[in-house]
Amino acid sequence: MNESLTRRLPYLFTALLVIAVDRATKTMVESSLSPWRSVSIVPGLFDLTYVRNPGGVFGILKNLDDGVRGILFTVVPVTAIVLIGAYAWRIPAARRVTQTSLALILGGALGNLIDRFRYGHVIDFLDFYWGTHHWPAFNVADSAICVGVAVLMLETLFTGEGVSSIHAPRGDAP
Repeated sequence: MNESLTRRLPYLFTALLVIAVDRATKTMVESSLSPWRSVSIVPGLFDLTYVRNPGGVFGILKNLDDGVRGILFTVVPVTAIVLIGAYAWRIPAARRVTQTSLALILGGALGNLIDRFRYGHVIDFLDFYWGTHHWPAFNVADSAICVGVAVLMLETLFTGEGVSSIHAPRGDAP
């Protein structure tokens, strides 16, 4: 196996772990709850609520025509997955924070894309609220994407070594 690929295996494992945990939790919710049913975990703060989300993150664009929404929520994630993979391959494997962040985003994007292909919607179930104020329900894949993006942003802010600092591999620069 090529050394570059070997050094990237932990990041591939991270992405696969996100997908596995996402699938496992969604399967548990599907087998335990009926759609739109809730189980209180921490009263007044957190419920497990089985939501079928046809839209994007936090339900945006859920009212689009089914055909348009289906194409949009397939083409955009597939394009993003390809671009994230290409970017991750271009970044040195030694950039652990960047690579781990990209693996979280990739795993989350793939986890939600699996739902879109299987059901035509995404299964959300983490329902946080305070009184009558609810945060839109989300899932493990969404969490991985948000954490990955946040860490990339913090890395860029504090080190200057984020998305904007892609360098040519050593020896390839003019």
